Amino acid sequence: MKATKLAIALLAATGISAIATPVMAYEAGDWLIRGRILNVNPNDSSGDLFVTSANSSVGNGVTVDSDTIPELDITYMISPNWGVELILGYSEHDVDTVNPAKTAAGVDLGQVINAKALPPTLTLQYHFAPNSNIRPYIGAGINYTYFFDEKVTGPLQGGDASIKMDSSWGLAAQAGVDIAINEDWFVNLDVKYIDMNTTARFSNVALVNEARINVDVNPVVWGLGIGRSF
Repeated sequence: MKATKLAIALLAATGISAIATPVMAYEAGDWLIRGRILNVNPNDSSGDLFVTSANSSVGNGVTVDSDTIPELDITYMISPNWGVELILGYSEHDVDTVNPAKTAAGVDLGQVINAKALPPTLTLQYHFAPNSNIRPYIGAGINYTYFFDEKVTGPLQGGDASIKMDSSWGLAAQAGVDIAINEDWFVNLDVKYIDMNTTARFSNVALVNEARINVDVNPVVWGLGIGRSF
């Protein structure tokens, strides 16, 4: 009876020990590959939509909608605590005038732009507990955003209407955590703030001919995913 109780106690202690023992530790030279679902939520502000031909502004600026996308990111561990992360993915956004904007003829502009954004972001990360099952980190780095497939929409479209959005360079900050599932796999939670701004330049558009607007997009990017170490 005593032997049975001792065996049960030993098994329980072994189980607790296994739970408490980290199943994975980061080491220098490790590669971490994550697949995430991201919500890109712009914290936008802008100047007025400026009509070049009339040398005047129209309305009270624009707002940028959010987008939810798949994303791939790669981290290389320089040491157990330090890593470098690159994120890869693109989002698509509609841009609408605010309040709403109207031309001098009283036409409601509404949505004026649809565009895609490719924002590769490189961050240097510090991992606080590389030998734990729960590994929080913070990071900071730089973002480059390339806008492509821009389209003029709403009443401004038609004919030879076109738009070009300037690329953006800005800083990025992040915080996140990896939670181990087993020796190789882990769940990831991540949030980033990206300093992103652009100038959109319209040409040959209906109603106003030429126009431009400066937009600070500055998205907060929330991520949830799964990853593997190699």
